[in-house]
Amino acid sequence: MNEEMNLMSVTSNPHIRDNWTTQKIMMHVIIALMPATLFGVWHFGAYTIAVILVTVISAIFFEFMYEKLLKLPITIGDCSAALTGLLLALNMPPRIPLWICVIGAFVAIVLVKQLFGGLGQNFMNPALGARCFLVISFASYMTNFAYDTYSGATPLAQLKAGELVNTFHMVVGNEMGTIGEVSVLAIVIGACYLILLGIIDLTIPGTYIVTFVIFWCIFGGKGIDPYYITGQLAGGGLMLGAFFMATDYVSSPITFKGRVIFGILLGILTGVFRVFASGAEGVSYAIIISNLFVPLIERWAPLKCFGYVKPEKGGDKK
Repeated sequence: MNEEMNLMSVTSNPHIRDNWTTQKIMMHVIIALMPATLFGVWHFGAYTIAVILVTVISAIFFEFMYEKLLKLPITIGDCSAALTGLLLALNMPPRIPLWICVIGAFVAIVLVKQLFGGLGQNFMNPALGARCFLVISFASYMTNFAYDTYSGATPLAQLKAGELVNTFHMVVGNEMGTIGEVSVLAIVIGACYLILLGIIDLTIPGTYIVTFVIFWCIFGGKGIDPYYITGQLAGGGLMLGAFFMATDYVSSPITFKGRVIFGILLGILTGVFRVFASGAEGVSYAIIISNLFVPLIERWAPLKCFGYVKPEKGGDKK
């Protein structure tokens, strides 16, 4: 009887009905990540399968155990934990020790997501929050991109040092980097899938990329150089971050104006980190810092009230 009463407790009309569920959206995002995932496995070898499986399974396990121990509803069926684990795995170097994957999954699910109320309540993207924690805590492992016979700096680090790189290889994916970031082509294929389904739009990614390019042209020291611009866009996980993590429903603004402000902030912060900081990347930090500003952005760009009528002079609001 109580369950029936809960089902009947609804807000006042009007109501918007939609067939999209959290599980369906998460599953489509996982499908969209498959091109980048499969390319990473093909490019870096079989060990990356273990990295992905351990990270995803650990994320699901920690969500289940947290909710079980605290007697909360079990939510692993909505696939959000699996998606968080996959995103975290794709942000890992190809030869990362598996125990670091487990720690990262714990930080993402328990510390960033569940301690703040679970899905819909986390204040930043859980996968990126965990990645930044791992970079700070285990820098030597998280910045070691060597695999098989390949070693040395990433293409973005080479660009920052003034060295030449093959930007075509960066777009296709024949370079070093994290498992899911190396092939811009694979990432864009997945992004197009999400855009065609209407799960994401180009507001945040487009504003982010355009702002970053403008910032780079002004402060990067190379002017409007297509070679360096292409290298900056193709490296450092910018495309993966722009389309798959900056667009996270929970940690990004709701309104169009808010998303534009958010994208501009992302572009500026990424530019600042890449041009003026010692490191060559900065996408992860730019996104989680921008996530912290979302409540403030939404105060600047609030949703319009439904049915609001501007009052006449001397009248009341209706």
